[in-house]
Amino acid sequence: MSVLITNIGELLTQDADATVLRNAAVVFEGERISWIGASAQAPAADESHDAGGRAGLPGWVDSHTHLVFAGDRTAEFEARMAGESYAAGGIAVTVEATRAAGDYDLTRLLLARVAEAAAGGTTYLETKTGYGLDVEQEARSARIAAGVVDEVTFLGAHLVPRGEDADRYTDVVCGPMLDAVLPYVRWADVFCEAGAFTAEQSRRVLSACAAAGLGLRVHGNQLGQGDGVALAVEFGAASVDHVNHLSDADVEALAGTWAGEQSVPGTVATCLPACDLSTRQPFPPARRLLDAGVQLAIASNCNPGTSYTSSMGFCVATAVLQMGLTVHEAVRAATYGGALALRRHTGDDADGRRAVGSLAVGHRADLQLLNAPSATHLAYRPGMPLVHAVWRAGNRVR
Repeated sequence: MSVLITNIGELLTQDADATVLRNAAVVFEGERISWIGASAQAPAADESHDAGGRAGLPGWVDSHTHLVFAGDRTAEFEARMAGESYAAGGIAVTVEATRAAGDYDLTRLLLARVAEAAAGGTTYLETKTGYGLDVEQEARSARIAAGVVDEVTFLGAHLVPRGEDADRYTDVVCGPMLDAVLPYVRWADVFCEAGAFTAEQSRRVLSACAAAGLGLRVHGNQLGQGDGVALAVEFGAASVDHVNHLSDADVEALAGTWAGEQSVPGTVATCLPACDLSTRQPFPPARRLLDAGVQLAIASNCNPGTSYTSSMGFCVATAVLQMGLTVHEAVRAATYGGALALRRHTGDDADGRRAVGSLAVGHRADLQLLNAPSATHLAYRPGMPLVHAVWRAGNRVR
């Protein structure tokens, strides 16, 4: 069935040229975009929807979340707001609650969180394991996630469990745990940070996961300057996430992955502004990274300890108001940038692996309409419920 959305006041395509169309229309055929252009020239379709002059843009691509969990960390949040500093060890509280929850409850909770994200305009979603931290529990988390979300990342190297020897646990992550999750995951990640995994332990994890055929991501440079960015560049990781504390060498290294002719994209710097508000960390130097030629993504980092929100609109507003990005730069980072970080930025009718994060013929039909005449209202009216309608793979989900 074909669907025509017409009378779109402003359409941010996020295509290769970041084209902005006025009084535009889009046609879906099944899960694909089949036509984009001026409303006055739109072809007929089986069903039509009048956008009423509202702004349209791709659905958000949230490339960094931790949604498979049970339990609550309100007490930790209150303590942090009272002045305590964030440390990686709070993850252990969620591990205990998640291990105690049954499959049904974990799946129910995950489905509810994905539905919340979709209602806020998110149409493509990554999530990680990392709250099981033993072979059986990590495999369970990966299996549950694979049945619900678009992309699953193995994060057995999230934290060393209480009472475990760090090097011995790293051996487990690189061996039986990796083997157990492989049927369910496409990516691997490591929390390379003080209180989590050292550079050498992180290198072992990344080496083992790369050898197993997984794409790589890194949690890095969140709590201070460290080795996360250097490792991500060394291993050709698709993204390094957090990037709050960067040296000149880190920025240069990331920029170098984008320099010259490239057969594959460089390493995306993924910013997590909602997390930075909650942990009271300095924001990443997004303006500096962009000006250096580094591609940015913005993601929610939805998790129970440091960023319990899936509102990408809130993250975009924060990036504009606090990080020095323009609205169009922030929207691009939260759509095309997220797709780039997940290597889902290309694909069309020729290969059937449809691109997300941008609007072009042959790409997946992921679109959101705002109750506003332009995307500028995302930052102009921060926190307001601006999402009017959402289509995911051609199906209306809001």
